Amino acid sequence: MPTLIDKPSVIVPAGNKPKQIQEYAGRVNSGHRSVSVARMISPEGWEEPGQRPDFEEITVVLRGMLRVEHTGGAIDVRAGQAVVTAAGEWIRYSTPEADGAEYIAVCLPAFSPDTVHRDV
Repeated sequence: MPTLIDKPSVIVPAGNKPKQIQEYAGRVNSGHRSVSVARMISPEGWEEPGQRPDFEEITVVLRGMLRVEHTGGAIDVRAGQAVVTAAGEWIRYSTPEADGAEYIAVCLPAFSPDTVHRDV
């Protein structure tokens, strides 16, 4: 039988400005360890520390632009586009343009503060 997820859990974000993280499926909201699905709403000028996560992340941008820095440069991902980052790859996310961005992040296995390995 299908399981209804009535509402997301709000997760405390990292970064220089307030950002909304709404986890629908994952370790916090549904107990899933193999995958997490979250909606992100980031303001203009938001950026988080670099990270080298133990999970693959698939990000679909719904509105605005998400910048993904990596060891070889940066990729600007715009509304209607997606980006996939590999486990173990150094990355840093930001939303430098006016109006920020809204996007969906899917992590395999599920996101965990213990497995994101943020830069200090």
